[in-house]
Amino acid sequence: MTTQAVKGKKSDLKSTVTVAMSNYLEAGSIVAGAGGLSLWVEYLNLNDVKVGLLGALSANGFGSAIGALIGGYLVDKYGRKLIYKYDLLVYMLGVLLVALSFNFPMLLAGYIITGVAVGAAIPAAWTYISEEAPADARASRVGYGQLAWSIGPAISLLLSVALAPLGLLGSRIIFGQLFVIALITWIMQQQINESKIWEEEKAKEVKLQAKGRAAKSSVKELFTNKANLKAIVLLLGIYCFWNLVAGVMGYFMPYIYQKVGGLTAAEANLLQAFLWVLTVASTYFVFIKLGDKMNRKVLFGIGAFMGIAAWLVLAFGGMGYAELIIFVVLWGVAAGFGAQAFYGLWAGELFHTKYRAKAQGFLFSVARVAVGLISLVVPMMLSSVGFKMSGLIMIGFLLVSALIGILMAPETRGKTLEEIQLERYGDEAVKETERNIVAAVANSRYENPVKRQ
Repeated sequence: MTTQAVKGKKSDLKSTVTVAMSNYLEAGSIVAGAGGLSLWVEYLNLNDVKVGLLGALSANGFGSAIGALIGGYLVDKYGRKLIYKYDLLVYMLGVLLVALSFNFPMLLAGYIITGVAVGAAIPAAWTYISEEAPADARASRVGYGQLAWSIGPAISLLLSVALAPLGLLGSRIIFGQLFVIALITWIMQQQINESKIWEEEKAKEVKLQAKGRAAKSSVKELFTNKANLKAIVLLLGIYCFWNLVAGVMGYFMPYIYQKVGGLTAAEANLLQAFLWVLTVASTYFVFIKLGDKMNRKVLFGIGAFMGIAAWLVLAFGGMGYAELIIFVVLWGVAAGFGAQAFYGLWAGELFHTKYRAKAQGFLFSVARVAVGLISLVVPMMLSSVGFKMSGLIMIGFLLVSALIGILMAPETRGKTLEEIQLERYGDEAVKETERNIVAAVANSRYENPVKRQ
């Protein structure tokens, strides 16, 4: 390998890590809110409805759903890099509002603004990482995004434990450090290059328009093309149902540990931090190391059934220390190579470049709306039907995700995005090419008619 090639790979990896830092900030803000939830409940005397609203409208629910739809559209139309010029500025405003909040409207506004910023960056991050990754290391590169997503919560929760003696001030400090890291990350992200694949696709569209051929409506095609519909069913199936469980856990788990398990706030945050540390390790040693080498359907299935086993232990084994540790180990390890990691990988592979981010924005939005809806009722559900029945519902969601993934998972290892695109849209791509050739020949004859002798 030449020195220039080595430098190129290092540069690509640096861009991947820089973009992945958005995932760190996004997941960190969700879990920072969860870690300090009981403190805000006490400080502002919040009832179940207000607690549910915070979860539903935050980065864990409707806020990020709106942001994802906006971000997906803008990223496909104006470029992957566009979102990194402005998104973290909005994010910084949101976390600063939370850090300085002294009443419920201010706190809620901070959660909503942060949520919109989080959602807008998600389609850009997974899309950019997928498009810039080498074909033989795409899972590895996507894994760095998942790694950053896992490190954010781990650090936020460990800080929650360390700063617990400070009470609510500790929670404010955690949001303050997210502001500082967001500022540093924003500065770094101004230096990344635009996605080469997106630039090539836009160049093709410009050539077609110059020949008088208007591009098809990418929104309409996204929801009518058979290959797209199949991918949407797969990705919504594995991610939306899994994320109903993960979303509840990401925001409410420390609260559940305290309310149902009787743990203190510090114990709950420490337990959840341990879970995320295991997810960090599993992401690196399993998904990053094996995702480009091992059969992905098998790897997905192992993670899916470990997650189901974890919830069986938690729901039906009680909430003693032994059951909690078993649950945390099983779920923590499984989450490192679970539905979210594969969602990030397959969502970047299975859609055409012209609507890759738009598709992810739609999928992520649906998943977050679902989490937002369930977040509205989680506190009341725990009070009314109890944790065992609530746990059984979670297990049902995980079973649906596992079955859809195992039945429909594609095998795309080692293939370039262009090769995958040709396989999935092959017939239509050929027909489109033929139409372009015919149109080009017709235009050429019209502009330069051949005089017959």
